[in-house]
Amino acid sequence: MSTLAQQQCEACQAGAPKVSDDELKELMREIPDWAPVARDGVLQLERVYKFKNFKQAWAFGNKVAELAEAEFHHPGILMEWGKVTVTWWTHAIGGLHRNDFIMAAKTDQLL
Repeated sequence: MSTLAQQQCEACQAGAPKVSDDELKELMREIPDWAPVARDGVLQLERVYKFKNFKQAWAFGNKVAELAEAEFHHPGILMEWGKVTVTWWTHAIGGLHRNDFIMAAKTDQLL
């Protein structure tokens, strides 16, 4: 079990530090199924979850949305037939914060 999943998000505002390259490498070890991706110059964490049908994907997407609201940290969620793509990043800093890794680990526990 990931120790990240047991942590809570902390309030993060503009100017909070982004994870360093060294921190990124270390934190990625705890969430190996996730990938760092850059979109429009913003580093994000992304994972595609696969399901047997749309209804299962939809149910998982709802669980992710409920988790996000409970932690007050909101991802990109793309639901398609048989899959859900979840993308975490911290909007306020335009990149990755430790909170994003915590939320990725918590998302994995929803399966």
